[in-house]
Amino acid sequence: MKKDMKKDERKKKRGIHTGVNGAIIASIIAFLLTITIGGTVLLSIGKKKNLDILSDDGYDTQSVEETKITRLPLLGNIVGDSADNAEISRSANETTGNSSRVPGATKIDADELGGKSTTDLGLSHKNTADGTDLSNDDADIAKADNKDGESKADRSDGEVNGSESEDLNQGDNQDLNNDGSDQNDVAASEINESSGETAISGGNWEYSITPANSEYVSLAFAGDILFDPGYAIMNKIRQNGGGIDGVIGGSLLSYMRNADIMVVNNEFPYSYGGTPTEGKTFTFRAEPSSAVLLNQMGVDVATLANNHAYDYGQTALLDTLTTLDNVGVARIGAGANLDEASRPVYYNADNGIKIAIIAATEIERLDNPDTKGATDSSPGVFRCLDITKLVSRIKEAKSKGAYVIVCIHWGTESKEEIDWWQQKQAPEIADAGADLIVGAHPHILQKIGYVNGVPVVYSLGNFLFSSKELETGLLRVNIYKDGKTGLQFIPAMQSGCTVSEATGEKKTAILNHMRAMSSGVSIDDDGNVN
Repeated sequence: MKKDMKKDERKKKRGIHTGVNGAIIASIIAFLLTITIGGTVLLSIGKKKNLDILSDDGYDTQSVEETKITRLPLLGNIVGDSADNAEISRSANETTGNSSRVPGATKIDADELGGKSTTDLGLSHKNTADGTDLSNDDADIAKADNKDGESKADRSDGEVNGSESEDLNQGDNQDLNNDGSDQNDVAASEINESSGETAISGGNWEYSITPANSEYVSLAFAGDILFDPGYAIMNKIRQNGGGIDGVIGGSLLSYMRNADIMVVNNEFPYSYGGTPTEGKTFTFRAEPSSAVLLNQMGVDVATLANNHAYDYGQTALLDTLTTLDNVGVARIGAGANLDEASRPVYYNADNGIKIAIIAATEIERLDNPDTKGATDSSPGVFRCLDITKLVSRIKEAKSKGAYVIVCIHWGTESKEEIDWWQQKQAPEIADAGADLIVGAHPHILQKIGYVNGVPVVYSLGNFLFSSKELETGLLRVNIYKDGKTGLQFIPAMQSGCTVSEATGEKKTAILNHMRAMSSGVSIDDDGNVN
């Protein structure tokens, strides 16, 4: 009996130990599961919030939201005093035709801007020259100050409505819709729903001008500009009291304002409306009131054939057309339909010279690009990856006796080397009858050359686009009555959200750089190209 009792007691003890051990094991398993699940959750959150950004030199320590990274971003927000000194990473992925672009623009946090707009800081219409003497002694290049105070071109196809332009310049927002867009702008952007077509807008396509010199027409070309209020350039302009003087150096402004025709690459839309392109890393949009800065710069023509004019969609693009019309700036390379987007703007000088300027883009070398190409019935930019329509427009302008200039968006960003598409299309454009080709998009300077006797300035780079110190320049062109072309490259430096003519050692260095790139071309110490 005692033996049986002892056996029962041992069985009970074993049962107790077994139960305790089971509980301990279960607790350990539960703990391990908790750690595993928690670690997985934390890791996924960490991946969502923090992604390493690949730069040319390896991995940066910046972090960006995953929702913004469908293409490789190389640009971060700049906070506080570091804005003017920000270094921007670069990428060469454009060689594959990827529409991801690395604009080199320095982003400013909204808090740093203090909520101020260009209107708050009193942007004013200012067209007159600043009186700075031209540094070039060549009488054929130097021009007298333009005195008209309104526009350098006498418009043969209708005048700008002064009251509408004044309202736009003052940024009157009393008629804003709930989404912040101007009712007038929206009305101008309406689509004819019954026909499914967009009516051609009211741009001017032909101008009569009186050149400063009876022997030639003078032009000036600048590279990329950016007036998006969320980026560093506009922050600098605000700090400057809302004006362009001092942001662009005095001698450069004199060249620009005194040219008979001044052309700039407008790398963004002007609108309060639209929606940023889904999945596109960098989308730009400027307030319509900032378009008066073009007047202050002396701009006559804004090229819109680029991969940012459509950043906020169809509505913003159409608003851009209206905005530029309202400030008296001709716009080329985008339109309400393909006929408008591909139209040249013509200048008829009273010395007998006729000039046609056409803008087109081959960038976003994809079947379905973010930047929509205009069609017969829908708005967009003038795309020329298929060069057929561009060739047709060049021949059409040539048949009218015009000196034909083609402004083309091409090349690979941040690469000095001319890419395959540039090598292919330059001779096609020249052989179609173009007399001068001026390129943009790489955001840096590229070479100057001649293709089948036609001068080609492959890229003028950024002009007023970011805080980064960067070599740039202004191209001055004289078109003579005998059809000859005079070219002068004015070296300049973009730095700290300003751009100024380069002097001394900087000037020499930039000219030497251009000479090194431009084999077979002579560039003298004044920048004259032969």
